[in-house]
Amino acid sequence: MSADLPFWTDLIVSTLIVLGTAFALIGSWGLARLSTFLKRVHGPTKTVTLGIGCVLIASALAFARQGELSGHELLITLFLFLTTPVSAHLLIQAALKLDPASRVPPPRD
Repeated sequence: MSADLPFWTDLIVSTLIVLGTAFALIGSWGLARLSTFLKRVHGPTKTVTLGIGCVLIASALAFARQGELSGHELLITLFLFLTTPVSAHLLIQAALKLDPASRVPPPRD
């Protein structure tokens, strides 16, 4: 970080970056370790999206405190939060169409 940022800004940005990378690591680990496709989709969809969102918000905050207003990070975060659930839903629907036996049976009354 730059030397002209206040301590509290450095602390918030650093915390967001550490949280973001921790979430991304957990999501990547879930992608590698979970057994079925439907379980593997869940990790990156939730945790990696949150992790990348934290890193992008930290970047936007750091640039805003330096006097450079940048909306790129916020737009990327918005598009990420809008497109990731949709793409995960489409992937799951395609997987269920290819293998109907993987569908969970409906609950009994």
